[in-house]
Amino acid sequence: MTLLSAADRMLLDAAIAEAKAGRAEGGIPIGAALAGAAGMLGTGHNKRVQLGSATRHGETDCLENVGRLPASVYANATMATTLSPCDMCTGAILLYKIPRVIIGENRTFYGGEDYLRARGVEVIVADDPECIALMTEFIAEEPALWNEDIGV
Repeated sequence: MTLLSAADRMLLDAAIAEAKAGRAEGGIPIGAALAGAAGMLGTGHNKRVQLGSATRHGETDCLENVGRLPASVYANATMATTLSPCDMCTGAILLYKIPRVIIGENRTFYGGEDYLRARGVEVIVADDPECIALMTEFIAEEPALWNEDIGV
């Protein structure tokens, strides 16, 4: 487990709370949170099941909830996500030029973090036991839903 700063831990904890809320709603337990220089900007969680959406992953829901902001805010922000971001969410992080990403875990799914690094994004993998447990339990309980979410 990677030791996080207090601010990074608080951001990841907000993402974990979102992941738990999504699971409690019958969805996929992936959450995200975005913070800028002034503090927390917003949070979100995967709502594919709840909204019947193809695109409302944790990171994209977080960005939707944050709303329209000046590019300079994103350029100084950190995104925390409970799971390694998929290609779509990796693209959103790059599109908004978010320079720093904290990933709760990448054991159950290894997404676009190498591409983020290659594009100059600082990527911190927390290897957080709670994030690992959330996804491990979900995948065991709902393998068909998980496979649908990752396009299998």
